[in-house]
Amino acid sequence: KHEKMSKSQQQPRIVLIGPPGAGKGSQAPKLQAEYGICHLATGDLLRAAVDAGTPIGKKAKVIMDRGELVPDDIMVGIIKENLARSECRNGWILDGFPRTVQQAEKLDEMLGQDNQKVDRALEFKIDDSLLIRRITGRLVHPASGRTYHVEFSPPKKPNTDDVTGEPLIQRSDDNEATLKRRLEAYHKNTTPVLNYYKKKNILSVIDASKSFTDVWGQVKAALGK
Repeated sequence: KHEKMSKSQQQPRIVLIGPPGAGKGSQAPKLQAEYGICHLATGDLLRAAVDAGTPIGKKAKVIMDRGELVPDDIMVGIIKENLARSECRNGWILDGFPRTVQQAEKLDEMLGQDNQKVDRALEFKIDDSLLIRRITGRLVHPASGRTYHVEFSPPKKPNTDDVTGEPLIQRSDDNEATLKRRLEAYHKNTTPVLNYYKKKNILSVIDASKSFTDVWGQVKAALGK
């Protein structure tokens, strides 16, 4: 038990900030493995609620399909619940939250009650036009979750899964008009959040247009590894 306590001193509490498709979701599992901390991706937690058709999930789906951000009360409830999980006690990665200064303040307040704090905020910075190219080309095989990309990683036969030959789909929130709305909302809400963490001197900016390996190197450097 004592060993676990001393190890927990080095296990960070990290906030990942970046627009949809900037690659936060790819880096988070590596961070999780490197530090042995839990990964809370608000998008996944939300999607789980939406897929399960829970009351909170039904509410969230309507909002997400309009390309709008899910309101604080829904998000804060989900995060608080998950941070209480035992595997999150020694450190965590929050991915997709906070998205507003109000959420950042609520998070700090909640953590303060538990003698915790955010150690490092990582901003995944990428040009909007590159992001739109990355995301609008995404294709998914629903049954397996296999993903392809029209431009960067196409299936052997257009719109067809390589393994089963079944048709591929685009997620309903992956079309360009919805994405542009999401990016507008992201920039409007997130710029103040970045300034909030910058003032606390815990913000590191990651160039997310680079390759996966390059980005991972930047992430490790930002965390002093």
